[in-house]
Amino acid sequence: MNIAIVGTGYVGLVSGACFAEMGINVTCVDIDQAKIDSLLRGEIPIYEPGLDELVKRNVEAGRLHFTTDLTSCLDDVEVVFSAVGTPPDEDGSADLKYVLEVARTFGRNIKKYTILVTKSTVPVGTAAKVKQAIREELEKRGEDIEFEVASNPEFLKEGAAIKDFMSPDRVVVGIESDRARAVMTKLYRPFLTNNFRVYFMDIPSAEMTKYAANAMLATRISFMNDIANLCDIVGANVDHVRRGIGTDARIGKKFLYPGCGYGGSCFPKDVKALIKTAEKNGYEMRVLKAVEEVNQRQKSILFHKLRAVLPLSKNEEKPMESLTVALWGLAFKPETDDMRESTALVLIDELLRAGATVKVYDPVAMTECRRRIGDSVIYAKDMYDALVDADALALVTEWKLFRVPSWDVMRRLMKRHIIVDGRNIYDRDEVTAEGFTYTAIGK
Repeated sequence: MNIAIVGTGYVGLVSGACFAEMGINVTCVDIDQAKIDSLLRGEIPIYEPGLDELVKRNVEAGRLHFTTDLTSCLDDVEVVFSAVGTPPDEDGSADLKYVLEVARTFGRNIKKYTILVTKSTVPVGTAAKVKQAIREELEKRGEDIEFEVASNPEFLKEGAAIKDFMSPDRVVVGIESDRARAVMTKLYRPFLTNNFRVYFMDIPSAEMTKYAANAMLATRISFMNDIANLCDIVGANVDHVRRGIGTDARIGKKFLYPGCGYGGSCFPKDVKALIKTAEKNGYEMRVLKAVEEVNQRQKSILFHKLRAVLPLSKNEEKPMESLTVALWGLAFKPETDDMRESTALVLIDELLRAGATVKVYDPVAMTECRRRIGDSVIYAKDMYDALVDADALALVTEWKLFRVPSWDVMRRLMKRHIIVDGRNIYDRDEVTAEGFTYTAIGK
C-alpha cells in the first residue's frame, strides 16, 4: 500500500515513520527544502524518544521517502494525509491556509480515485471547505475525477508518540462512504490485529472529537489547579484530595495532578480554537473560557510563590534585583524539547522584569530556549551547575533526573535553601528535614 503524508512536523513525521514500520510505502512531503535535506541526511528536526532510530531503519529499508514535491508521488498513492500546521490566527481560531493549499494541490494533480485525509487538528466544517477547494481545482481542469475526503485526528502524546501510534487506545476516522471505510480499515488493521479499535463516524463528529478530547483534559487540569490553589488558602493538602476523588470510578485518577499550568502545541491552541468555533456559531463556551483563564493565571503562580519566600529589595520596579533564581526544566512537559506555551517562558519573563538573574537547565530544551529568548538567561551545563549561588530553585518540568537529587550537593551550592516545586514531585517532610524551605502547589 502506498500513501503520502504532507507535513513533516511532529504529527507527520511520527505518522510516516510508524506507517512505514508496518510495511506501508510512505512518502513524506514538505515544502521546506532545508528540512527535507536534513531528513535525507538522517537528521531529525524534533526530539521524540525512539524516532531517529525508527526513521533511519525505514529509510534504509526503502519504505520511507522524503520529497518537496507532492505531485511526484500522487499517481502511485491511494491515500494522502494532510498533517500540516494549523497555527492560531490573531483571533485564536485555527488558520487553515496550509490545509487548503494541500487540498488545492491535490485537486490540481490527482488522476485517479484518491482519499485526502485530514490529520491536522481542524475546526468542525473544515472537510467541507477542503472538498470545495478540490472541486474548484478539478473544475478548472475540466476533469470529473472521483475523490473523497476523510478526517483522522491524531491523539499522540509528546514523549510517547511512537507507542501511542503503534498501539493506540482508539483510532477515530470520519468518512462518507463504504469505499473509504474499506481503505482506512486496510491501513489501520495491522496496528490493531487483536482488537480493532477504529471508530468510524461522520466527518463533523470526528473533527469535533479531537477538540473535545483535548478540551476535556485541559479542563481537568485547570479544575485541579483551582482546587490546589484553594487548598493552599484553607490549609488542605491537594495530594490527599486528589487520591480521595480519584478512587471514584466516575472520576478516575488520570489528569488530576495540579501544577504550574499546561502548555504545548495542543491544549492551549485547541481550547482557543474551540471557543472561537462556538462564537462563530453563536454559542459561548463558558466552561472553556474559565479553563483558559485559570491556566493563564496558573502560569504565574511560581513567580508569586517565589516573591512570597524571597527577601525582596526596596525597588518596587525591580523587587528581585541581586537575587538569582535557578530553573529546572524548560520544556512544557518531560521527554520533549517543545517550549510552545511553556510555563518556563512566562516565569523567565516575570523574573527578568523583576530584576532577577535567571539560570536554567533542561536535559533537551536548552537549544530551543536559546533560539527563543537568546542569552537573556544563563545556561547551566547541568542541573547542579544551575544552583551555584542561587537564592531559590523553581522546579518547572518534572524530568526524571530531577526526582531524586542530592540534597547535600544542593545545600553546598545554593546561597539560600529555597525550593518552589511547580509539579509537586518532592515530599515535603523529606525536603524540610534536609534543611530546605519548601513550597509546592496546594500543599
